Amino acid sequence: MPRPDPSPIPSARASPRSPVHLPLLLAALAFLAALIVTFMVTGNAQRTAAGELAGNFNFRARDLAANIDRRMDVYEEVLLATCGFLRGSVEVDRTAFAEYYELLRLNERFPGIEALGIAVIIPPGRLDAHVAAMRAEGFRDYAVKPPGPRPVITSITRIEPFSGRNLRAFGYDMFSEPARRAAMERARDTGNAVATGKVVLVQEGGNGGQPGFLMYVPVYEAGLTHDSLLARRAAIIGWVYAPFRMNDLMRGLGGEHADDLQVEIYDGLAPTADALLYRSSRGGPAGRKPLLSYQTTVDSAGRTWTIVVHSAPGMEGALDRRTTIAIALTGVGLGMLLALVVWLLASERRRALQLAQGMTVELRTSRDRIDAERERVRLILQTAYDAFIAIAPDGRITDWNLQASKLFGWREDEAVGHDVLDLLVPAPGRGEWRDCLAQFAQSGACAKLTGPTEAMALTRDGHEIPVEVAITPLATRQGYGVTAFVRDIRPRKETAEREQQRQQRLEEARAALLRSQKLEAVGKLTGGVAHDFNNILHIISANVQLMLRSDDNGRKRLLNILDAVERGKKLAAQLLAFARRQPLHPSVVNLAQLIERMDTLLHRAVGDSVAIRLTIAPDLWNVLVDPNQLENVLLNLVINARDAMEGGGNVTITLANMTIDPADQLAYPGIRPGEFVTIAVSDTGSGMPADVMERAFEPFFTTKPEGKGTGLGLSMAHGFVKQSGGHIRLASREGEGTTVTIYLPRALQDTPDPAFLPVPH
Repeated sequence: MPRPDPSPIPSARASPRSPVHLPLLLAALAFLAALIVTFMVTGNAQRTAAGELAGNFNFRARDLAANIDRRMDVYEEVLLATCGFLRGSVEVDRTAFAEYYELLRLNERFPGIEALGIAVIIPPGRLDAHVAAMRAEGFRDYAVKPPGPRPVITSITRIEPFSGRNLRAFGYDMFSEPARRAAMERARDTGNAVATGKVVLVQEGGNGGQPGFLMYVPVYEAGLTHDSLLARRAAIIGWVYAPFRMNDLMRGLGGEHADDLQVEIYDGLAPTADALLYRSSRGGPAGRKPLLSYQTTVDSAGRTWTIVVHSAPGMEGALDRRTTIAIALTGVGLGMLLALVVWLLASERRRALQLAQGMTVELRTSRDRIDAERERVRLILQTAYDAFIAIAPDGRITDWNLQASKLFGWREDEAVGHDVLDLLVPAPGRGEWRDCLAQFAQSGACAKLTGPTEAMALTRDGHEIPVEVAITPLATRQGYGVTAFVRDIRPRKETAEREQQRQQRLEEARAALLRSQKLEAVGKLTGGVAHDFNNILHIISANVQLMLRSDDNGRKRLLNILDAVERGKKLAAQLLAFARRQPLHPSVVNLAQLIERMDTLLHRAVGDSVAIRLTIAPDLWNVLVDPNQLENVLLNLVINARDAMEGGGNVTITLANMTIDPADQLAYPGIRPGEFVTIAVSDTGSGMPADVMERAFEPFFTTKPEGKGTGLGLSMAHGFVKQSGGHIRLASREGEGTTVTIYLPRALQDTPDPAFLPVPH
């Protein structure tokens, strides 16, 4: 610091040009200037605070409107998914519909939706038959409401949950009410989801209740086109719909600061009392004029809503005036200090100038050093590979780098200031993490954060991702804050999972190879035995037939011998089939036509206690196979399925096209890539344990009682499929049934051979 100039300073009294009151006058002018600047800064601070409040209000109001719009889009998707579940038919089993509703868990995921139902159109003259059919299902008090003749009559035949208020809607004709009828007709004519205007739901029981609305999606009859207005009107058979109560719908949409906003929702473009759908509870005295207001519209399911949002007293009270008072007091204090400095400068000008210059240089140097260091740290954090997040002791985010924006989807201006738990931690684990951060803010340590920690984080679109978190405590006056580096470990997890799957599939492939080699060895042995055994049977049969032509007394014994020969031939044929040495006569066959020809035979083979269901894909490819041998294989598989279901059950035969790429070989071990037609025979029997599945294709192995089977059914099917160039797979689980899948190579010929074209029954 420079020393004071030792040269004498002329006395103010000695100079007539320096009056005694001049320092006081300069100090007064400086104090006045400071007061003027303080007034301007205070006003600017007040306007800035008001602008921040208005910006926060507008953001939250727009976010609320967007949440409402997104919520309605979700409800529309739920109805469209239910329409897809019906597959063009409103005749759905009540138990299946209830299970589908339970699977959706609408009460947990989508609060506000009162129910999920199906309304059907009752054909003219079929009302009594419809009521009788519904009562036959167990609804003895069922009736279409309101009674009376109408041009078009509909009825709610399925509604879930089927309890409480929803029982009032069961059997209600929504087409009889004008507002509902208008929405149903518009949905029918457009093919889109359409919402009604303001209504009182039937569930309210005619006692007023909260306002609500309904959303409809049309259901057109399967197989009928609906690409024009007339076609849609001709194909309509009902609607999938959902009723909504507005108070329940809006619950939870405002977030944790919902009390800061007063929300009003009107049906249509005009915010009138008759169109009021929802109004949140008012805070403050009656007649209070809100400081901030926001109005917008949202379009949902063909319906326009007007949303009016006002600031509540709680939000307006957040307008902090303490900063303005502090600025004013600081300005007055600085003005007094400035007046003192001016007085000192006027009194000792040279010394004050030197002191001011030294302080100015030092302050500038310090400021430049701090700015440079701050910029260096910012650049380092912005270019870091990991996401960087700084958290204050109260849990609010204070810093957010570019990698954090890429990882979580939130911009820096959107994330800073928000609670880190609400923004990034999934809801189930927030309580545990909140306790950990509270302990960390007090002591700077937490058991969950002793080192790099793996956790699940929440992205902007609601997805949960695995991350690794490394933290460092940051001491502040309010407690310990957190500086955290967050790394995305999805690639590491995916690599480990792929490696585990690869090892598992390799083990399965090795096991399948061992079983195949075992069957191959047994097949070669069986083929040799069967071939020689068949030659011997031919010789015996020929000699027996020659002896039968004579009329001696040994005819009966020879007939018994010939019967034994026939059984031996059948056994030899099955062994040859397993050994892949039986003579085949392949032809180009359409499997759908072959199954249709076998329909009567299959039903006669399984009996009345077993139902056979066929699932045949359209445009099924042809295959090159011996049709007679294939019919024998299918018959054996169906009989095996029947024997596995004691007391009856269902057998499903599924035909489909399948293309296996080289990349799918781990998923289908032992099956070469190519185009196949698959035949899957599934039953609902008791299934097989793992040790039985490993030996299922071995010849003479059977789990049936003595005399009930030869143990060659599956082994013959295995040999025939392999000889035809295909593959066979067995899948089973105890208590859930068994599925046998045959893969036959696709034939390039587009039409089946004439010998196997379908003929009328």
